[in-house]
Amino acid sequence: MPVIAITGLPGSGSSTIARLLAEKLKVKYFSPGEYFKSHSIAKHQTKQVLSVWLSKEGTKKRFHEDIDKMQVKLAKKGNVVICGKLSIYMLKDIADYKIWIKCAADERAKRTAERDGISFEEAKKSILEREKIEAKEWRKDYGIDYREQERMADIVIDTSNMSKEKTIEKLMSCINQAL
Repeated sequence: MPVIAITGLPGSGSSTIARLLAEKLKVKYFSPGEYFKSHSIAKHQTKQVLSVWLSKEGTKKRFHEDIDKMQVKLAKKGNVVICGKLSIYMLKDIADYKIWIKCAADERAKRTAERDGISFEEAKKSILEREKIEAKEWRKDYGIDYREQERMADIVIDTSNMSKEKTIEKLMSCINQAL
């Protein structure tokens, strides 16, 4: 009953990779971030996250704690890939595999621009603003810099020059070696 926690900086592809990995492993997928974004009226994913962070509800610690409880509850049931910006930290004692997806800032901005149909400049500005807000809020609420999760990960993969398919292939190889 594998439990896999995946995270990375905004635009790194962690959600896409997590969803594809869950399909490949034939397990459930949960994204605290998708739940978070569901509280936004913005159209573009990047703007959805920023609009919630800038809202009254988005900065309430209780709101984040409720999302954390959801992912912990699902992880305890097993057979799930969970992809959230704090999932490695939140599931450090539950997850069988903790995966950090790395990706260069310019590549993250390029991917975000393509996904959301916005300019590279707008995408880069948005993801860097989001990183700044998240780092500040999570340091305040949890006492950690979420980028520190890279050191907590069992597997770190730099996807800057890798396709989704190649990334999944490499992850499956790492997971199979550990079995």
